[in-house]
Amino acid sequence: MKHEVTLRQFRYFIAAAVSGQFSAAAEAENVSQSAISNAVQSLERRLNAPLFERLPHGVALTPQGQVFFHHAHHVLDAVNDALNHADLKRQNIRGQIHVAAGYTVLGYFLPDLLSRFKHSYPNIDIALVDMERPAMEQALQRQEIDLGIGLLSNIAHLEQYGHHRLASSRRRLWVSDQHALARESSVTLAQINEQPYILLTVDDADTAAARHGGQGAFPERVAMKTRSLEAVRGLVAYGFGVSILSDMVYRPWSLEGKRIHAVGISDPVEPMEVGLLWPRGREPIGLVALFQRFLIQACEQDMARASLGGRRGGGLL
Repeated sequence: MKHEVTLRQFRYFIAAAVSGQFSAAAEAENVSQSAISNAVQSLERRLNAPLFERLPHGVALTPQGQVFFHHAHHVLDAVNDALNHADLKRQNIRGQIHVAAGYTVLGYFLPDLLSRFKHSYPNIDIALVDMERPAMEQALQRQEIDLGIGLLSNIAHLEQYGHHRLASSRRRLWVSDQHALARESSVTLAQINEQPYILLTVDDADTAAARHGGQGAFPERVAMKTRSLEAVRGLVAYGFGVSILSDMVYRPWSLEGKRIHAVGISDPVEPMEVGLLWPRGREPIGLVALFQRFLIQACEQDMARASLGGRRGGGLL
């Protein structure tokens, strides 16, 4: 006989994932720690898969846990939607929106949000185009797209566009499990600059890396350049070099299953900022404004959950 799954278990699981600790999740949900633990264990038995890796000072999602986390969010969002928006007028809204996004946004930020939007507005089509930053800026200036979703931190003249920040992701140093810096609580840019560096070139990541050094040369020792983020993971995990990248794209393992550590940087390093862009002087209206508001509200809710995780000492950054 299969175990029944409840919304309470989903909620407790999400609280544990966001906080990174069963004890903090219990405090947030105002229940005992055993209630959180039992809920997670029941889900793991039902799925026949581990959802969390148990660590000395908390928990971290496994690959299966990451996938289930997004599904659990969808379930709770759907329930809240049903309870708070009883009218079904949105089911009858139809139309198309033209949106452009880049590599990082398409791969690591947008899919979950698009899925949630499509669930609420099934008859609105998002015509999504993969565009690098220069092409996106040109398309916005020519008003060929309704919205761009890109890395605001990479746009030199942001004042030329209407814009709204959706998310900010800190950058940390990625090192292999065996690297000497993996045991440090934080490192300086000078320490990093002594290491062979794996330089990601997609989405202006190489330009962002150069800004870390201020007036000095950074990185000084480029071991390899690549447009593939998975190649960076593999090269770092095998100890060929280090790299500074954002938490949004961080995963603690390579495709080969080798461990990657993210170490804090004590020197100031600008975060990666993701946001909406639209043609200057052409404020979104109609369906475009609807999609814009949805993204802003959804990201504000996600940031609030992440903020809770940060206060508890863990989280899904």
